[in-house]
Amino acid sequence: MWIRHPFFKYVTGIILVLLIVFLLSEVEFIVQPVISFITTLFFPIIFAGFLFYILKPLVNFLARSKYVPRTLAIILVFSAIIGGAVLGGFSVGGKVEEQVVQFAEDFPAFLEKNEEQTKELIDDNNFDLISYEEAKKRVLGFLKEQTKSIGDNVSTIISSITDFLTVLIVVPFILFYFLKDGHKLLPFILKMLPGKHHDEGKRLLIDIDKTLSTYIGGQMLVALVNGILMYIGYLIIGLDYALVLALFIVITAIVPIIGPALGILPAVIIGLMTDPFMVLKILILLAVVQQIEGNLVSPQIIGNKLSIHPLTVILLLLVAGKLYGFIGILLAVPVYSVLKVVTKNLYRFYRLRSI
Repeated sequence: MWIRHPFFKYVTGIILVLLIVFLLSEVEFIVQPVISFITTLFFPIIFAGFLFYILKPLVNFLARSKYVPRTLAIILVFSAIIGGAVLGGFSVGGKVEEQVVQFAEDFPAFLEKNEEQTKELIDDNNFDLISYEEAKKRVLGFLKEQTKSIGDNVSTIISSITDFLTVLIVVPFILFYFLKDGHKLLPFILKMLPGKHHDEGKRLLIDIDKTLSTYIGGQMLVALVNGILMYIGYLIIGLDYALVLALFIVITAIVPIIGPALGILPAVIIGLMTDPFMVLKILILLAVVQQIEGNLVSPQIIGNKLSIHPLTVILLLLVAGKLYGFIGILLAVPVYSVLKVVTKNLYRFYRLRSI
């Protein structure tokens, strides 16, 4: 009978899960503490998960030797990171600080120059809709409102800083145990599955692990290459504060496709303040770097393993950003990739069972 069909069983299971979630949502006094607990752990676990997939290949490589236990391999990797950060702080930190201080000193002059150019533009073109003084008044009014808003939300800002520091403290401990015991997760999950589903479950979990490792590790490396190429380009075109602006690119380029474009916004603003022709140079530089990254770097690092169309990525980022902000943008592609792998494996499993 149709009621015994496997598809009906799966649909019934999904409906029951959704019904349970709905009923739990109606019992707020039970659900709220659980939600608070989960949200508290969410960011540290996600951050540690990203770092896990970046460091796992190195830890596995060191742990292959019979003379290096896995715990020692993790300690060596952590020590190398701390040592690299200290050396980087001494070698690069001074230059970054110098450029930040220089920008802070130059900023008033930039504003004054921009003010004069704006006034000349309004006067020369005889704009009747708004005078320069009126435009200045509105801008200052907007800045005062934003300053007041920041002042009114000091407690929220302090709370956010505290949460961020908590995450930084907790993440290394979570990461340590992820690296130490992460390889035990697959056997643990397989034990909970019926014996006849072990092969399908093992394949699914391995595919998910490969997908996340390919995307996270690969995208981080691509972002680093983007930053290096943009830094070299900034030096060639003579843009001020090249190192700071390139470091900003490394951060934003973690988000595929739109990340590098967002990363050049500070450079474009500085270009407008100094020499408008510099903006054209920056845009040409971005186009060249993106061609190198798209045709040479990404195919070598990530390849076509994820097989996600660029339009799909853009739509995912737009929707996830609208719903969940920056965290949504950061997680959209890996979550989609995992769901895609799960769907493919479940469909293959269903087809095999139907034969």
